Amino acid sequence: MTFNEKLYIAHRREDSEDIQTIQQHSEQTAVKAAAYAIEPMKQLVFAAGIFHDVGKYGANFQRRIKGDQTIHAPHALCGAQAVKRYYGKGPARRMMQYVIAGHHAGLPDYGDKSNIPEDATLYGTLKRDTDDYSAYEAELAIPSVSEEVFKSFLFADCHGNERAEKFAFFTRYAFSCLTDADSLDTEAFCRGLEREKLHVDFHMCLDKVNQKLNSFQCCTPLQETRAKLQAQAFQRAGRHANIYLMNMPTGSGKTLCSLKFALERVKAAGKKRIIYIIPYNSIIDQTAASFENLLGDSVEILRHQSTFVYEDAKDLDEETRVNRIRATENWDAPLVITTAVQFFQSLYANRRSGLRKLHNMADAVLIFDEAHLMPYEYLQPCLKGIAYITKYLNSEALLLTATMPDYHTLFRKFGLEELTLTDLIPDRKDFAVFRKCSYQQLGTLSDEALIAMLMEQPSGLLIVNSRKAARKLYQMIPDGWRKFHLSTWMTALDRKDTIQRIREALADVEARYPDGAEVPPEERVMVVSTSLVEAGVDVDFHTVFRELTGLDSILQSGGRCNREGKRPDANTYIFEREESVGSKHADARINVTRGLIAEFDDIDTPVCILQYYEGLYEAHKDRLDSHSIVRFGEKMECYEPSRPMQLPFRSYTRDFKLIDNTTYAIAVAQDEVSQKLIAKIPYGLESKERRQLQKYSCSVTPHDFEELLKQHLVAVDESGLCWLTNNANYHRDTGLQFECEDCYT
Repeated sequence: MTFNEKLYIAHRREDSEDIQTIQQHSEQTAVKAAAYAIEPMKQLVFAAGIFHDVGKYGANFQRRIKGDQTIHAPHALCGAQAVKRYYGKGPARRMMQYVIAGHHAGLPDYGDKSNIPEDATLYGTLKRDTDDYSAYEAELAIPSVSEEVFKSFLFADCHGNERAEKFAFFTRYAFSCLTDADSLDTEAFCRGLEREKLHVDFHMCLDKVNQKLNSFQCCTPLQETRAKLQAQAFQRAGRHANIYLMNMPTGSGKTLCSLKFALERVKAAGKKRIIYIIPYNSIIDQTAASFENLLGDSVEILRHQSTFVYEDAKDLDEETRVNRIRATENWDAPLVITTAVQFFQSLYANRRSGLRKLHNMADAVLIFDEAHLMPYEYLQPCLKGIAYITKYLNSEALLLTATMPDYHTLFRKFGLEELTLTDLIPDRKDFAVFRKCSYQQLGTLSDEALIAMLMEQPSGLLIVNSRKAARKLYQMIPDGWRKFHLSTWMTALDRKDTIQRIREALADVEARYPDGAEVPPEERVMVVSTSLVEAGVDVDFHTVFRELTGLDSILQSGGRCNREGKRPDANTYIFEREESVGSKHADARINVTRGLIAEFDDIDTPVCILQYYEGLYEAHKDRLDSHSIVRFGEKMECYEPSRPMQLPFRSYTRDFKLIDNTTYAIAVAQDEVSQKLIAKIPYGLESKERRQLQKYSCSVTPHDFEELLKQHLVAVDESGLCWLTNNANYHRDTGLQFECEDCYT
């Protein structure tokens, strides 16, 4: 349609007379949003789609879109005000008001009666004066929404605080349906075509996984046991459950097993996609490469993580890169690999950049790798989110770990009581077959004694609890020896490169000295690291030394010892450093683990692991639900149980940080790309450039940051981006160079 002064315009195409009317956009958005929604939500999101842009009928907006860019014409609040005319008091109307008022700026806090029109709360927004936008009444048919039917769906099966939790979840869900529909309809008009879907053939994917599994030989007791464990899981692939628990020891093939199980569930239950959720960026590279090599062109895999940008993916053509970049906006992809931080912070976002993904978490198989690493402070919202997605959005979740907490109890307490949970590996009597190392307690050792023991090993991994200790111990190893260091004082780029060099060194020792005997001192491989090497990093050492910490971390460290099971005897040694005894950093994880080491001869048994989590959760019982939106509202004194719809969405999202947000990321110029990015920081970086900068960044605590500032070694721009001003204070092997008090990774 071309430009016409008499038409009410929603969008104009650049460099063209083509326009999209408000009526066209509103009706198309409503249809799209309703198509995304589950049945009980269709009426509401359709109505939200109709009303979301009625403010564009105002004269000021029309003058602006027809050329007068000096006019300020906000429109989102108009629809939030308009629905009050047509729908009675209740959760449907209130939810539409949140969603429509926030569809550009984000879901707001509700606020209270003291708010004035200038306040950015829903209560304040609804008080604002607006331009006359009543012309919508002649063009848009007002859809019906049954308040009673919707209220029955929303509140019939819950009471108390659960009413607020469920209202909050479905408000975000409705927002997701509306904003993704709004964005895609606008994009399709502006580009002149709909998005191209990413390709998948799930049957072919399953065939390739089966071929891979069938290619494995079962010649040893370990291989036979691995096949038996996996068969237990596959035998249960036809059973429906909300939550599946895959408790499998390290080395039993969990990753490939979980992928096959997910593909079987896609086939059996007709799911649309698989979302593979991984705790750390460092593991994603390994998992994505494994899946891409195995599945080939059977599926277009979407990666979404802070340290990866498709603009740098030179192996992809331009069209493919653009399609993948667009798909990261809403996860409309058949196989998504992402981080736990990205997943949960999207689930609890309040703006469209995060929440557009939520409706595409429906009809999915969600795989949570290393599920035990969900932080206990956020255990309630994490489990609650999984519970809602699996109960109401027709998805299923697979929780995968070698150190499984009692999720049956945890989901009843923090998720939803009526969820169905299925153990995929109920018979665990053969777990001991995968015990490739013994866990030995060394007691308290000096740093000199530790290094002496490390240097005696053909290959040894020493993991400590602080970055300062890791650097000190690394520097105690004489120069000229084959030594490596890993910590977050190094950039992600250098950590990745170091891990690759470690793998090459280990392979060299294995090839030249297969029995591990008589390895010359200068050929031995010694790695000193913080905990970042524990989970998912595929390395295999003769011996591992682990400073006392949580049992889960110790067992993960042990997974790097004799990983392939080629050596009949291998040890993971647990120790305490003389310098750390009595340290203020000792926490519940250390104290609980110390007690278990004294009680159990074998600390890697399922019974010991369960007891560890029971002790840990008991120690933190007052904090396990402290980050629910209800508890957060109570702290703000803005939530009352009798008013479950008056919630602080915006403030809660700002507070919801799965990772420690007290650290600072320091960018380091390491090549031409990073030099250009850092030089551009004072002039503003685009979001893709910020993501590109991630791999050139290392992290420091506030104390470290203050030390660097005092020495004028870092600069900070107004947006908070930081960079190292003197590259002489960075070394590729050990990272940032400064002296500071001890700090935990």
